[in-house]
Amino acid sequence: MAVRYTKHFLNKLEDVFSESDYILRYEKGNFKSGYCLLKDTKIAIVNKYYTTEGKINCLLDILKSIELDTSTMSDKNTSLLAELSQTKLEL
Repeated sequence: MAVRYTKHFLNKLEDVFSESDYILRYEKGNFKSGYCLLKDTKIAIVNKYYTTEGKINCLLDILKSIELDTSTMSDKNTSLLAELSQTKLEL
């Protein structure tokens, strides 16, 4: 799957988070990687001043580093996660 750096694709990734146990927040911060992941409380914080491309890259990094319960997700989000797990991010 080719990663498209559009607002629509960002909305798809945000939808995956909305159906998961994790809470996605956009906050200002000085994160070295562009995001902060609080695994104990299941909160993902992304720098709100990032561009759309930066936000998408951060969300993809987060999705690859956490385990999500797909049993409660819709079929479209489950298939999106399956496609993303097979995609390598090329910067």
